[in-house]
Amino acid sequence: MNTPLLRSGFFLAFMIATGATNASWTPQATTSHASGVQSAPIVHQPLSEFVRRIFQDNRGHLWFGTNGDGVIRYDGETLDYFSIKEGFGGLAVRGIVQDKDGNVWFGTERGITRFDGKSFVNFNEKDGLINNDVWSIVIDSKGIIWIGTLQGVSRFDGTEFTAFPLPESEPDPTRGVTSARIVHCIMEDRKGRMWFATNGGAYSFDGTTLNNLSEKDGLCNDDVNCILEAKDGSLWFATHHNGVCRFDGTSFTHFATTHGVEGTEAWDLYQDRSGNIWFPIENSGVYRYDGKSFTRFNKEQGLTSNAVQCTFEDKEGRLWLGGYMGLFRRDGKSIVSVGKHGPWR
Repeated sequence: MNTPLLRSGFFLAFMIATGATNASWTPQATTSHASGVQSAPIVHQPLSEFVRRIFQDNRGHLWFGTNGDGVIRYDGETLDYFSIKEGFGGLAVRGIVQDKDGNVWFGTERGITRFDGKSFVNFNEKDGLINNDVWSIVIDSKGIIWIGTLQGVSRFDGTEFTAFPLPESEPDPTRGVTSARIVHCIMEDRKGRMWFATNGGAYSFDGTTLNNLSEKDGLCNDDVNCILEAKDGSLWFATHHNGVCRFDGTSFTHFATTHGVEGTEAWDLYQDRSGNIWFPIENSGVYRYDGKSFTRFNKEQGLTSNAVQCTFEDKEGRLWLGGYMGLFRRDGKSIVSVGKHGPWR
């Protein structure tokens, strides 16, 4: 997704130049126009130029991480925009998770941020994080927060950051941001193994041994953007240069044109409650796999962006899609663009 990522280069340079904070703040709402009947037609305004992460917390609030506008919260009635001036940690949000105590955590280009429902607390290199430029974040079954950054992985137990070493890989100069240590995604499987998506394939760690899956093992491409463990136990890999493949524990299946899947640049993998697996491919659309066949969603179904990067199903069963040109929602058969004024229902 080179064009949108390169577009974020200005933001990245600005953030690095201005540094990061480590203070608690109370957020203030900046926009409150998400609901209500409008008395006159309103010009559609995108929620943000680029929505890259979507999450729903245990209160039912939807969070939309953007590529330059910080994070946006929708509580069912209003939209609240939180960025640096409200005390939020950064401008680009690459991950959103929630811990057992209800705190929502965000990974940004300036470190990680914790929100307890009232205020933000930001953590960065000064606190022991291996690197401020965060690209992935996950909380494992033991409550440990794993953070993947441009320069490797940190673990955070709530008190102390510790580095988790991974082998270096070849940087990919075709990407907007790259390094020898970048970790694009972290995932814990049902056996408790931690998985890491890198430019050198996928690494798994069982608590003792680090293993690698790469092209030499049958992985469709070593530049891995996302890893998903499906409900049937199979592992799915979204790669940057050769689409999506599935690993059944013995062999890989690469889903390509012969399966009805076009394109090569896959960014995300998501499984909904019905068991369907969703993934977007740059300039091709969004695909749904029902266990037997693939269905593609694009302009004909109402999707106006060729650069979708994330998929999420909320508690009401609505499917949300985020990417370049903002936010989209699928209800039934149609896809609509959701902007600052909705439609939210």
